[in-house]
Amino acid sequence: MKNFLLLFVFVLGFSLASAQIPSSEVQIKTALLSATEDQRAGAQVYGYDAKGEFVILRKGTNELICLADDPKQNGLSVSCYHKDLEPFMARGRELKTEGKTFQEIFAIREEEAKSGKLKMPKQASNLQIYSAKAEDYDAATGEVKKGNFRYVVYIPWATAASTGLPIKPEAPGMPWIMDPGTHRAHIMITPVSKD
Repeated sequence: MKNFLLLFVFVLGFSLASAQIPSSEVQIKTALLSATEDQRAGAQVYGYDAKGEFVILRKGTNELICLADDPKQNGLSVSCYHKDLEPFMARGRELKTEGKTFQEIFAIREEEAKSGKLKMPKQASNLQIYSAKAEDYDAATGEVKKGNFRYVVYIPWATAASTGLPIKPEAPGMPWIMDPGTHRAHIMITPVSKD
């Protein structure tokens, strides 16, 4: 009887964990919300399989890579980025899986980018993020009531002096440069919310 109960608890736990992962169709649908309409059909999409493992859900034919929402996080957060950012993004995911902290990941990628081991884009490369609060997102259908965009333009090694951008925004929606002078230097643009 004890073994039966343990098996039941294991199966129930597995079923509940699996139930929290939206279908591949919903993951693809929501991941593509962060892409412009003209790029959606050819974008590659990463997401999660039934076991919760990070996998390619759909291969792409254009320059865009999209990430489905992490089902372990509250609300919705999906993103798309230029394929030239993939080495940087993939290395970050790898280090996170190893249990590294944000600061450790930053330091490792900084060192690897400086040595040339980690290939960073030579030109500005865009990342677009689309997010919504949990109450505005239905994970079963992929429907979103209200969502917001945030844009990140990676320009490795750029500084405030080389771009003319401030290091913090002084007005709502104003572009600014974050992590200037590093491999992770990027322009942040957060449009003013309509809510």
